[in-house]
Amino acid sequence: MMGMRPVAEVQYGDFIFCAMDQVVNQAAKLRYMSGGQVKIPIVIRIPTGATRRGAQHAQSPEAFFMHVPGLKVVAPCTPYDAKGLLKTAIKDDNLVLFFEHKLLYGGKGYRAMKGLEVVGNVPEEEYLIPFGVADVKREGEDVTVVAKLLMVHKSLAAAEKLDKEGISVEIIDPRTLVPFDKETVIKSVKKTGRLIIVEEDTKMGGWGAEIAAMIAEEALDYLDAPIKRVSALDTPIPASPPLEDYVIPNEERMIEAVKEIVT
Repeated sequence: MMGMRPVAEVQYGDFIFCAMDQVVNQAAKLRYMSGGQVKIPIVIRIPTGATRRGAQHAQSPEAFFMHVPGLKVVAPCTPYDAKGLLKTAIKDDNLVLFFEHKLLYGGKGYRAMKGLEVVGNVPEEEYLIPFGVADVKREGEDVTVVAKLLMVHKSLAAAEKLDKEGISVEIIDPRTLVPFDKETVIKSVKKTGRLIIVEEDTKMGGWGAEIAAMIAEEALDYLDAPIKRVSALDTPIPASPPLEDYVIPNEERMIEAVKEIVT
């Protein structure tokens, strides 16, 4: 409010709940309450997702904040997107929650926890990626999959396996949940006639439910099959690694969901 542009980082996303009043009741509302006179150019980086640390260090809380007017919710899944979106976030005059999946950071420790070695070109020069513009990570004809963060990479792996069976999967990464690029998703659904949403969050009240409702309201006539959601089970994330693997969506569950509505 005094002219700086702070970038905070809360380490585990679960800890953001300790600041819910400051985030939800203060920072999210002050610009509106002041008629635009007060700017809140804050970025909060929030590591998210399950990484073998149990229930209080493994949640995916993005959906909580989609419900709050005044917040912007960002979720990059590649190095290129991370830089471009973070630059845009820092320049924004509103509070931006910048979610980063811990298993996309790389490094020996994360690889040991079945992380991905996500690499990609990141230009040194300045570039910005606008909010509210989804990216089609893979083009396809038979089914649309909307996923974010780590689930984009799992979906891409599942799509490669399905391609060998003659099933063509289009994968859309929204990159920002608020604002959300519904036009790109609707365009894809009009082409494929089928929609699957993959989320690491629990199914009840997850961000996928909002996307499903949006498509049901605005593109229902283009669907040839019911919308399906592949999500974490409605349970706290277990501390046991084998149980965590069971709770979190995997390639096999994604493949099964695609086959249920395509074949």
